[in-house]
Amino acid sequence: RLSEAIRDGDHIRGIIRGSAVNQDGKSNGLTAPNGPAQQDVIQKALYQASIEANEIDYIETHGTGTALGDPIEVGAIAAVFGSDKSRENPLLLGSVKTNIGHTEAAAGIASLIKVILSMENEMIPQSLHFEKLNPNIVPLETIPAVVTSQNFNWKKSKNRKRIAGISSFGFSGTNAHLIIEE
Repeated sequence: RLSEAIRDGDHIRGIIRGSAVNQDGKSNGLTAPNGPAQQDVIQKALYQASIEANEIDYIETHGTGTALGDPIEVGAIAAVFGSDKSRENPLLLGSVKTNIGHTEAAAGIASLIKVILSMENEMIPQSLHFEKLNPNIVPLETIPAVVTSQNFNWKKSKNRKRIAGISSFGFSGTNAHLIIEE
């Protein structure tokens, strides 16, 4: 428990503020994700964390770079984060897969490690090899969001804590989303 870690003087690398898991449900096939299910899992994680969408700085996307999956995932992100236009800064989007490849069953934990290290080092690494957005992806300015196409300084703020979301979608249809706070 956080209270015990604080009491014991443990080094706290990050806090999992909320999490949610659901099933993709019926879709067009094993490799075709279900956007409404992805949207639902993000909303449930935000609710469980008692966090508003505009408090999230960064989304570590599942981001496989596929022509079908990425537009569906960004569409779900747009549905959740695009409804609140009061963002001071655009939502940052990235994926560890651009840095280390798809680690299959370890992809979710690799994303968690990346987010924790990004918070500790106050820097989100660039999404390598990103040149242009898939034309099937909703325009990012409607969210508003940007892909981390260069290293991004993620400095601590006196006004608010750094908070990130992490999406991980399993081949079997399991969707998961975590809310991580510095």
